Amino acid sequence: METASKSTWFQKYLLPGLVFQSVVIGGGYGTGRELAEFFLSNGPIGGLLGMMLVSTVIWSAVCAVTFEFARLFHAGDYRTLFTHLLGRGWILFEICYLLLLIIILAVIAATAGTILEETFALNYTLGVIVMMAAIGFLVFRGSRTIERVLAAWSFVLYGVFLALFIWCLIRFSGEIGVALSSGGTGRGWFIDGVRYAAYNLAVIPAAFFCVRHLETRREAVSAGLLSGLIGIIPGLLFFVAMTGFYPEIVDRPVPATFMIGALGSHGFLLLYQVVLYGTLIETGTGMIHAINERIAGVYSEKEQAMPTLLRPAVALGLLVLGAVLARFGLIDLIAKGYGTLTWLFLFIFVIPILTRGIWLIRAKNGVIA
Repeated sequence: METASKSTWFQKYLLPGLVFQSVVIGGGYGTGRELAEFFLSNGPIGGLLGMMLVSTVIWSAVCAVTFEFARLFHAGDYRTLFTHLLGRGWILFEICYLLLLIIILAVIAATAGTILEETFALNYTLGVIVMMAAIGFLVFRGSRTIERVLAAWSFVLYGVFLALFIWCLIRFSGEIGVALSSGGTGRGWFIDGVRYAAYNLAVIPAAFFCVRHLETRREAVSAGLLSGLIGIIPGLLFFVAMTGFYPEIVDRPVPATFMIGALGSHGFLLLYQVVLYGTLIETGTGMIHAINERIAGVYSEKEQAMPTLLRPAVALGLLVLGAVLARFGLIDLIAKGYGTLTWLFLFIFVIPILTRGIWLIRAKNGVIA
């Protein structure tokens, strides 16, 4: 795995989390659909408990262990990492990852097409094609360009989410206060927090190319712990704003559009949709880049370089497949598709990395005889 001895503090501690957040947010998080499905359905308080006490803790813990594992075993792609972690069973992760990737690409294709169709009165297919072109370009440019773009757009996204949060807090503070004080706590908040964390952690391979910046255990663990917080903060702001519209918003296909509509600002809606469109590109880029890095790893083992044009070719093929599935609808894709894979990722990634992974790290460092 390539190392970067002159990496900056930003690249070591913040970049992995920003890349992780960039990939997590586009597959439904950015529309608010995931937050409604996994958290607000358990009530405002139950949702906060599931988000902060369960999902965030699991995210931070798994990211910390995974980054340190990847650093020690020089795993710059998921095939290398899971070969060390699961042995021959590594192929199980790849199968599940590919299935999740297709579902996520279907979600972002559906959302991208809908944004241009409903917000800008443009053709649905054009929205999908523009997204494909942007992802193909970034994938073609490679890791360094992807790092810069994903990190920069994350700051833009933070700014817009913070503005939305403050605006809703000012306009609907009474409704938010009532919801948080009397919204109740659903019984499933803990399980839903685990489910949400488990399937989202499957996107960690999208951040593996950042591991080359990590040189010590302290850097790897710190970057991992921060990743959980960096990944959840925009969601927390969004969630609190959503509580002002509880319980009606739970069943909305795109809660973000509903909220901004209630604010009555067409200009902010346009801005949000542009930013959301960018996050869709980020998510698709990160997920597909992980596939390309896995393929590049095989070429590297054969002492060959991955053909340059193969990267955008892989991206195009996967995006077309996702677009075909996009017509199933956001709610069905998230509730059924993600839900089915959640438990698989829990058993083939989360539990193994927090048990056998820690044992192997200790053995690698000579702690275990």
